[in-house]
Order: sequence, then structure tokens, then C-alpha cells
Amino acid sequence: MGVGESLLRELEVVRGNLIGKLAGLDERAARLPRTPTGTNLAGLVKHCCFIEHGYLVTCVGRDAVRGIVEPDFDADPNADLYLAADETVAWVLELYERVGEAVRASVAALPLDAPGHVPWWGDRGATTLGHLLVHTLGDLAQHAGQADILRELADGTVGLRSPGDNIGEPADGWEAHVSRLTALAERA
Repeated sequence: MGVGESLLRELEVVRGNLIGKLAGLDERAARLPRTPTGTNLAGLVKHCCFIEHGYLVTCVGRDAVRGIVEPDFDADPNADLYLAADETVAWVLELYERVGEAVRASVAALPLDAPGHVPWWGDRGATTLGHLLVHTLGDLAQHAGQADILRELADGTVGLRSPGDNIGEPADGWEAHVSRLTALAERA
């Protein structure tokens, strides 16, 4: 397996983990802001969908995915961080599936040193597909970590791919664990 295929595989794992954080949530729970700045699970998924499309499709000269409309960032600089009234979780998941197919096609069709251009990077906008893959993987991993925390805040569900798959609950339960950590913080 080549470097491009390895990066793509890791990107797809992170994407799958991010999308998986929506599993089992209704529209309200997926959209509900969970931080003082309004961060929500559905919005993170939408944001990452546009990140992948921007960097790994349009910035490397590939055709835009059918039906994708870039948000009007002049009207609302956070337009990609939440679902609008006419958008649904099912809609963003279907869109992200099509974006994932376009990303796979970009990586299959282009060498890692294929030129790209990121207009919003200004003078440093000239780049390559390989650099954009690494950049996008880092960006998505950060947002997947945010999604882990937001999902735990939503309903207590923890785990990388499914509840509890990589996190062992303490024998005396989470409440006792949090109490111990609070005591440590208070003594610090």
C-alpha cells in the first residue's frame, strides 16, 4: 500500500468515527449546541464534509460534487457549523458519502505531488495533494475528538467506534472516578 492509500485509509477511519458519533441520536440531539460557541455534532459533520470537499476535491481541480453548495460565509461566517432549517442529519450524511466518493476518486486519479491551490491560504496557497491529505487528516482528527466529547455530553456514550470499545469503566463507576479526579484538581 502506498502513502496516498495509507493516508486515505486513515482519513476514512477518522471520517467513519466522526460520522458514527451521530448514530442513534434524533435530529434535536444531533443539532443541539453543546458549547458556549454553539458547537454541535451535526454541525461538525457538515463542517468536515465541506473541509474534505474543499481541500481534496475543488482545491486539486476536480469537479465539485453534484448538489453541493458552498455556504455563504460573507452572510454567516459559521454557516458550515450547523444544519440550516431545511437541512437534516440524513441529508448531511448522504452528502458526506458523495464527498467521500469524490475524495477517493481524487486520490486514485492524482499523484501525491499533483498541484493544488487553496485560495483562502493567501500567498501560501500553492500546495500539493499530498500536503492537503495530511492537512485534512489532521483537521478531521481534531474535529473527531471534539465529536467524542460532544457525544459524551449528549448522552454519556463513549468509545471509539461503539460504546465502551476502547474505554473501560472503573469498577466503582464513573461518578466515583469523576469524584476522585475532582479531589485531585482541588488539591492542585
